[in-house]
Amino acid sequence: PDLVSAGAIAQLGGSAAEMVNSTMSEAVINTAMADGKLYAIPFTHNTFFMFYDKTLLSEDDIKTMEGIMAVQLPDNAYNFYFESSGGWKLGAWYYGAGLSVFGADGSDLSAGVDWNNATGLAVTNYIIDLINNPKCAYDGEIAVSELIGDHRIGAWWDGAWNYDMYHDVLGDDLGMAVIPTFNPDGTDYQLLGFYGSKCIGVNAKSKNPAAAVAFASFLGNEANQILRFEKSAQIPTNNNAASSDAVKADALATVLVNESNNCSVAQPVNATFSARYWTYAGAIPTEMRSGAINKDNVQSKLDTFVAAMTAE
Repeated sequence: PDLVSAGAIAQLGGSAAEMVNSTMSEAVINTAMADGKLYAIPFTHNTFFMFYDKTLLSEDDIKTMEGIMAVQLPDNAYNFYFESSGGWKLGAWYYGAGLSVFGADGSDLSAGVDWNNATGLAVTNYIIDLINNPKCAYDGEIAVSELIGDHRIGAWWDGAWNYDMYHDVLGDDLGMAVIPTFNPDGTDYQLLGFYGSKCIGVNAKSKNPAAAVAFASFLGNEANQILRFEKSAQIPTNNNAASSDAVKADALATVLVNESNNCSVAQPVNATFSARYWTYAGAIPTEMRSGAINKDNVQSKLDTFVAAMTAE
């Protein structure tokens, strides 16, 4: 959106738009949209998913947060690792429960923020209980890297960029899955992580726009997404490329594509969201852990957050 506002990136149409719209999922396409128009060609995914230790949790356990937390582990082990990443992972709980910031795509400022309604209250109380559960490790007090080698952490969220580090330690004991469901108010909700992608755009000031669009389409086409996967392990956004035997046989690729397509929401990137959300939302887990946000004042704290997000 910043590039669009600056007039620096060209809107795509014709065969370039057709390639994106016909070969990629809606979740992927949304990352290249602004004001309902397509401006870039996505070529690889960027989101987080769940890692887990197979010696501590089973495939059934990790389907739900309740299942993860119910498992009885050794006294020195934690069932889950809570990390907000400055609001990046925190949003999964609220968006998963159907809440939003500035509407479904994060760009409708008139829609405001609804995190202070009854559902938001239930989600926040759920997170307060989780963060303060002795079976949950908290980021900043202990690191995942300190726990995995001794099989002391059941499940945690992270991205493909740290896969090698975890696999080097756990080997075949390392499991991967989409982030789970959770139940804060009697309803099972699928957690929805912020999703983004890396994209190829075209300079709006190009002296040769037709050639530039053709080159962008070439770089982002199915064949080159497969080649990029083979050479640098970048997971394709093209549905056909993602369905190739090589990609389907890769466990990391499989879970990342599944997470991106089914358990994510496009990360808002408009200027107002970016200027406010990361500051105000990023402080929420810290205040929960310190007790500054607690079940006695959670409504007023959420009201304050919403007011800060929507203040003119």
